[in-house]
Amino acid sequence: MALRADLLPALAAFESAARHQNFAHAAEELHLTASAVSHHVRRLESRLGVVLFQRHARGVSLTAEGRQLADAAGSAMADMDSVVRNLSVARDERERVHITTLHSFTYTWLQPRLPQFVAAHPDVRLTVDTEVALTRFEEGGPDVGIRHGAGHWPGLTAHHLMDDYLYPVASPTLAGLDAVRTPADIARLPLVTDLARQGWLDWFRAADVHGISVAERFRFTDSTAALNAAVHGLGAALARDKLALPYLAAQCLVRLPGPALKARWGYYVIYPSHKRLKPAARAFVDWLLSLPQDPAPR
Repeated sequence: MALRADLLPALAAFESAARHQNFAHAAEELHLTASAVSHHVRRLESRLGVVLFQRHARGVSLTAEGRQLADAAGSAMADMDSVVRNLSVARDERERVHITTLHSFTYTWLQPRLPQFVAAHPDVRLTVDTEVALTRFEEGGPDVGIRHGAGHWPGLTAHHLMDDYLYPVASPTLAGLDAVRTPADIARLPLVTDLARQGWLDWFRAADVHGISVAERFRFTDSTAALNAAVHGLGAALARDKLALPYLAAQCLVRLPGPALKARWGYYVIYPSHKRLKPAARAFVDWLLSLPQDPAPR
């Protein structure tokens, strides 16, 4: 007898009942009643012309013919389950964008804007890795990166996202802040810094402040940590504009006197030059590059 599509529900009920050796448990798994499972099994037995289960007071047990069919049905169901899982994973990977960027940038700039992307692309899923080292874009690695740098990375396509600017900030409750009137006065405050290529000496030169000794009281490897140190009153921090904006908006930091120094490095969207971006990653890149540019601080 050829297998027909109308027998598939009966086979599914039989496979579950054979695995559990119990019609009630199979019914629970399949969201059916026990009588419905029994009906499916009897229909299958009638079509095949064999007895698949021995019914007795304590429940059911497989016959020799039932064991043979159960082994084949179980193997077929496992194969189909594996294929379905693989198809699901493949779909997830098509719709998932792996992004690598910096923790400070993610926390202060990217995350507040992601709701706009989610609203425009509700089916795209995002994985965001935050680390200092430039991740290698190997097979199975990230699709897209956002990096702070000069814009030249071998083997990577780089699109300029935005420039950045440096200026001093501090908590409005920082001791001695009321005496700060000029850029030179800032040098008398405890100074906080991170590991950026440009630092306090560069900014003081841009502010035309010379002949001073710059003693950085606190140094942090992460820019967000440096800003949080300033929030907690440890000193004045030299902030990157894109990272400082949410702190200034919340009024937990205030900008101090002096110019905004344009940073030598900017922010870039990067991805491997040899790989074609999948549609979800292309949508993310296009969205990033379409965002309006914030005005340069004065």
